[in-house]
Amino acid sequence: MNTSYRATRRILLSTLTLAVASAATPVWAQSPDVSNYPSKPITLIVPFAAGSVTDILARIVGQRLGDSLGQSVIVENKAGADGNIGAGYAAAAAPDGYTIMMGPASTNAINPSLHKGLKFNAMKDFAPITNVASMPNVLVVGPEVPVKNVPEFIEAAKKGDYSFASSGAGGSMHLSGELFKNTAKIPEFLHVPYKGGSAPVTDVMAGRVTSMFCNLPLCLPHIQAGKLRALAVTSSTRTPLLPDVPTMEEAGLPGYDVSGWFGLFAPTGVPKPIIQKLNKEVVQILQDPKVKQQLLAQGAEPIGDSPEDFGAFVQKEHARWAKVIQDAGITPQ
Repeated sequence: MNTSYRATRRILLSTLTLAVASAATPVWAQSPDVSNYPSKPITLIVPFAAGSVTDILARIVGQRLGDSLGQSVIVENKAGADGNIGAGYAAAAAPDGYTIMMGPASTNAINPSLHKGLKFNAMKDFAPITNVASMPNVLVVGPEVPVKNVPEFIEAAKKGDYSFASSGAGGSMHLSGELFKNTAKIPEFLHVPYKGGSAPVTDVMAGRVTSMFCNLPLCLPHIQAGKLRALAVTSSTRTPLLPDVPTMEEAGLPGYDVSGWFGLFAPTGVPKPIIQKLNKEVVQILQDPKVKQQLLAQGAEPIGDSPEDFGAFVQKEHARWAKVIQDAGITPQ
């Protein structure tokens, strides 16, 4: 074997070794150095209008996140199509960590079972960062409805002529009512959908609709003013904002547990170190007493879990609401 052949063979072996090592390296490890992330402002997409609960929570967390990272976090509202426009925009963004989204249960767990032809796959196109907060709904009735608790409500509803309002078909208020109907085995429980706003609350207070599974911040002032009667919260634990109002389980409906949730997501493909950095920063922010107080004032309980735990939770929520939607006979549109 001559010297030239041996040299050529060594070069080929070295090249092959480098290729194998490169192939075995995780994709995110091949990404550019992220030690200086972020080096420019981050856009935080909110798939609903300014002033919505999702928007308010995004602005609370976004401001503090910008402070801790040393770069601005710009909240950008992209509302429409039940959150699907903003979610589609965020899913298609460059996976560089400079576009993230505050996604509620509706966009990331419920809508895939309600809408046909979505331009994104909620289970595949998002990388979970952390679950920011959860928020219960509260079953309320108008002051003239002659029931004082959940058992009385169920008994009266089974006799007919009871209805529940929501801010729109397919949202957490609607599906809370459908799950209640199925769990309590109420034969007829008319759903009256509205197009958001305060109209459903107004109609419940006026007695035009019997009840509502209301987002807590929306109905809390009216409960405190005596214009609505709260029968139970939909979460597994009581809320400190209504400490005397029982949970559904305490009120006699075992297994009923519904909480709206709001989590941070990035487009799939964002380098893992960036996901970990964002997770660490947001979890620390959620542990701050001042931030906790801001969230609690909105009726939201801060969470702050790992990307892995949040991802598993979203998968379970997707499967759960798909079954509720199927059982309710709701046809995807």
